[in-house]
Amino acid sequence: MKIRKLAAIDIGSNAIRLLINYIYEQPDKDPVFNKTSLVRMPIRLGHDVFTESEISQENIDRMIDAMKSYALMMKVYGIEDYKACATSAMREAKNGKKILRTIEKKTGICVEIIDGKTEAEMLFSAGLNQFLQQDKAFLYVDVGGGSSELTYLKNNKVITSRSFEVGTVRLLEHREKKNVFPEMQQWIQDTIKEESIELIGAGGNINHVYKYSGVKLGTPMSVLYTNRHHKNLLKLTPEERMQTYNMKPDRADVVVYALEIYNKVAKWSHAKRIHVPKIGLSDGIIRSLYKEIN
Repeated sequence: MKIRKLAAIDIGSNAIRLLINYIYEQPDKDPVFNKTSLVRMPIRLGHDVFTESEISQENIDRMIDAMKSYALMMKVYGIEDYKACATSAMREAKNGKKILRTIEKKTGICVEIIDGKTEAEMLFSAGLNQFLQQDKAFLYVDVGGGSSELTYLKNNKVITSRSFEVGTVRLLEHREKKNVFPEMQQWIQDTIKEESIELIGAGGNINHVYKYSGVKLGTPMSVLYTNRHHKNLLKLTPEERMQTYNMKPDRADVVVYALEIYNKVAKWSHAKRIHVPKIGLSDGIIRSLYKEIN
């Protein structure tokens, strides 16, 4: 058996993540992807970008320190190859490209800024096709800090997808576009024709909600539950959410906005259930990299 060691870096609006994956290869068998380590740094780039249009020097320094630590971790693990991608916040930051040149110079890590379409494609490649069922329709919803990617899936195929500039940090800072929710509603109503569709949720917030839902692992949550849970969380302060649900500070203040988006999408698409396979962009980056090097 051959063991490949790959890494993915996801530079998001709310946090920066490093995923280490071991891939086990055997002749005449599909490769097995093993999540070996996941490190998350809560550097909220979206706060800078959505309020000031560029990333502050303080967060530039924090990013560089984080990437230096990631470079060292990849060296210790003996990583064969890596892929680093930046999403919404870095796409919009006026100084984004300059920062990435500095990061490459100081850490050796080359970062690619990807658009919403590429982000959605990577998410779908993250083993999601193994989760889908033939003759069923799904709406894949990935809520990030700066944007939300919606992908319509049917018969194990991507029919269409769209990225909307609304996310948890953007809502927290009240920096969403005025008509973004009406545009999202219209797109869903124009796209989804099925009477029966189910959501697939992605992102750290929906994963956390799922973890504390009491639902048996592998079974979907009901939209009734996510609506009720949203109302309960709104009654609590971020500090109370941290204590009651064991949340990190940078999740406790945005989780209500994530649920707001999921519940709106469920309402507009008439979905009753949300599946949470716990697949994220970093998983998709790993799969994309593995495909590139093979």
